[in-house]
Amino acid sequence: MTFKQGIFYQIYPRSFKDANGDGIGDIKGIISKLDYLLQLGVNYIWLSPVYASPNVDFGYDISDYFSINPEYGTMADMDKLIAEGKKRGIYFVMDLVMNHTSSEHAWFKSSLDPNSPYRDYYFHRPGKGNKLPNNWTSFFGEKAWSKNADGTYYLHLFAQNQPDLNWDHPMMYEEFKKIILFWLNKGIKGFRCDVVNVMCKTDLENGKNRLFLKGLEKYQSTPKNHMYLKRIHKELIEPNGAFLVGETVMINTQQANDLLGTESEKELDMMFGFEHMDADQFLVKWFKRKFNPDKFNRILTKWQLELPWNANYFENHDQPRSVSRYGSLHYHKESAKMLSTVLLTLKGSPFIFQGQEIGMTNVDYKSLDEYMDIETKNIWALAKKLWIPKFYRWHMIKTVSRDNARSPMQWDAKGGFSTGKPWLRINHNQKIINVEAQTDDGNSILSYYKRLIKIRQQHPVLIDGDFVPLVIKKGVFAYHRVLGNQKILVVVNMSSKYRKFKHSMDGEILLQNYPPLEMKRLRPYEARIIEVQNDQV
Repeated sequence: MTFKQGIFYQIYPRSFKDANGDGIGDIKGIISKLDYLLQLGVNYIWLSPVYASPNVDFGYDISDYFSINPEYGTMADMDKLIAEGKKRGIYFVMDLVMNHTSSEHAWFKSSLDPNSPYRDYYFHRPGKGNKLPNNWTSFFGEKAWSKNADGTYYLHLFAQNQPDLNWDHPMMYEEFKKIILFWLNKGIKGFRCDVVNVMCKTDLENGKNRLFLKGLEKYQSTPKNHMYLKRIHKELIEPNGAFLVGETVMINTQQANDLLGTESEKELDMMFGFEHMDADQFLVKWFKRKFNPDKFNRILTKWQLELPWNANYFENHDQPRSVSRYGSLHYHKESAKMLSTVLLTLKGSPFIFQGQEIGMTNVDYKSLDEYMDIETKNIWALAKKLWIPKFYRWHMIKTVSRDNARSPMQWDAKGGFSTGKPWLRINHNQKIINVEAQTDDGNSILSYYKRLIKIRQQHPVLIDGDFVPLVIKKGVFAYHRVLGNQKILVVVNMSSKYRKFKHSMDGEILLQNYPPLEMKRLRPYEARIIEVQNDQV
């Protein structure tokens, strides 16, 4: 099976399943749920970082790429996970962070000595008088420079504990070559590369004045970034039959195609774009506007038509829950099923985030103390500094915090995640939204996902077929998937209103999320997948 045929499932290990009762998810917990993922229809698991880490950013601050965080288990546990997955036809995609390490990494600790051979593995620079080396700001709402004990500064585009690596150093490629080959030799099939288009800087001069992310033009998708991705793919990925999935920051479709490269000079095999994630915001994700499904669907359509292959997702460890964001809690089942219908029938590889398959929602926390995410706490402090009213700061956190996705997986009515106190509080709606309650319920969201995945696997048109848009209007999104003489119509209503649909819906209904009715109107959040004759339009 190639990655284009597969179903991807993202696991955030800290919150998936705890096997030893310490309140933190672990590798043995994942092993215990492999049969569940097999029954769901999963072929590839994207594993958020399990490397050694001080957990300032919960794993995305890596202190040793060759070791497992003891909270998650041992390397022997990791080897067993890979082997047990392989027995079931499930393969692993490791998260790989090449832009930065933890400040606890041995390279960085050594680099604090100006005479160390590791000094230039990072960007250590003197200030300009009593000012920072430049005016750049970080993705976490801070200045992008922090002070060393010797009075110099180091660059970090993310948290202070995540110093940026210097890809101008000739050893940087060699270091990551060792890391990549180490994990490929263990049997993983690919890497999800974190913020992969910002890892090479053109220079360290001041950036253009802008409200957020000053300096962006100095490091976003630079020529050297393209050069290294081509080299990594050609020398390390292709010879090992692996693939690269890129998380790419603030790009358009032309830039996306540049990052995919050409057949002779591949860079990424697919990527996570963010434009559809930006459809409900002003400038940055913390300032939300009312969700406009037509705008959202026009963006999806653009990326479907202008990229040869997409990594399709509606939520992940950094994004709020999709049913809370794009659906309706009043129409919880219907809207969750509707969103899954689109996700699994678009052209590209579908990525399901843990809990999405049961319709998990945003968290119901009552105070800032219940949140653990560093970005959330930084934004709260920044918003307070900017005199943003408390009621709106709370609205920002409630709707956008990354902890909305990171709350523990809801396995049963009591939580089922751990026998101990979870590291992050489980949502109270676990009593009604959980795997156990949905497993034997033929009308559940989980059962719908299973049927939908089987339909995708049984119909090559949903994998290899062209995407042909039909309608984007008043919340109605309809399109054909076409391959030879096969044609499938997908039509969904992304609104809470009844909507007319004037086109033909004749054909065999493969799946729908409401009881069948002979009607031209679409019910709130209705979804239908219809196999039609190829001469029907």
